[in-house]
Amino acid sequence: MARGILLAWIVVHSIAITSVHCQYYSQSKPYEPVKLQETQLHFFLHDTLSGNKPTAVMVARANTTGKPNDPTPFGTTFAIDDPLTEGPEITSQVVGNAQGLYLSSSQDKNLTLVMYVDLGFTSGKFKGSSLSVFSRNPVMEGDRELAVVGGRGMFRFARGFIKVKTNYLNIKNGDAVLEYNVTVVHP
Repeated sequence: MARGILLAWIVVHSIAITSVHCQYYSQSKPYEPVKLQETQLHFFLHDTLSGNKPTAVMVARANTTGKPNDPTPFGTTFAIDDPLTEGPEITSQVVGNAQGLYLSSSQDKNLTLVMYVDLGFTSGKFKGSSLSVFSRNPVMEGDRELAVVGGRGMFRFARGFIKVKTNYLNIKNGDAVLEYNVTVVHP
């Protein structure tokens, strides 16, 4: 028993006094710009709040705002997993999905959303790549623009914009089909 206690004491003492050799690593070097290319994409986003299988669900709502039956009152936050398709029909070829959040940020009658969305591509040349969108979206304006602030995969270091046009909008339940014309520059 005494041997066991002595052995445990030696192990604990050895661990306690052994210095750890670690160091924060950082290395800076001059940035060498790479040649950029411009890519243009065209697809449709299907945002469905209604039915048995919605692609946008409310995750937070202020209990002091909104009118009865308003699908997107001020302060409401939605989580989305919207399909991206080649055409405006939900049955057309799926090219990816939009995952993230949007927040209803306007207190007046002109619906405005702030979007934090990742546009992930699941087929074609850009399969496995995505674009990051962080932007204000004034829904009631006919043609509007969203900012692309980054990306991954083939779109690493991407920046650009998306011209959005509402193809279909149901004011009563919030369902929408949006046409996206994307222009991004990336390595």
